Amino acid sequence: MKIRLVWVGKTKERFIQEGIEKYLRLLRPFADVAVSEIREEKGKDIQRMVEKEGERILKLRSPYVLLDERGKEYTSAGFADFLSGHQPSVHFVVGGAYGVSERVKEAAEGTVALSEMTLTHEMSRLFLVEQLYRAFTIMHKRGYHH
Repeated sequence: MKIRLVWVGKTKERFIQEGIEKYLRLLRPFADVAVSEIREEKGKDIQRMVEKEGERILKLRSPYVLLDERGKEYTSAGFADFLSGHQPSVHFVVGGAYGVSERVKEAAEGTVALSEMTLTHEMSRLFLVEQLYRAFTIMHKRGYHH
């Protein structure tokens, strides 16, 4: 399976980056995973920043699943079923610190929430790759998920 992860900005926290790298290594035997970082906008006009980042996301022109706090919530087993239904490929988009534009939300083929709690956009990246790995261990009946 091919998985493309698209997120806004670089991961600045070293411990989060190390966690992402760990789970990407564990995930790669199960899937061809690519990470694309969209340039983060800077400035004081938050709406303009979100719109500019949204334009960059929409230039990718691929169907994608958006991570959004109002998205559908899954159990880990349910998320594994969700992934199985997206063979042979799926793209996930994680917005920046201020979220994504309405155009990005409207263009998404679906939305997934990792938690009802608010997570930083960097923590969301780590949680996503860990849950992707967990989903593949469920799909392949490996011992990671009990």
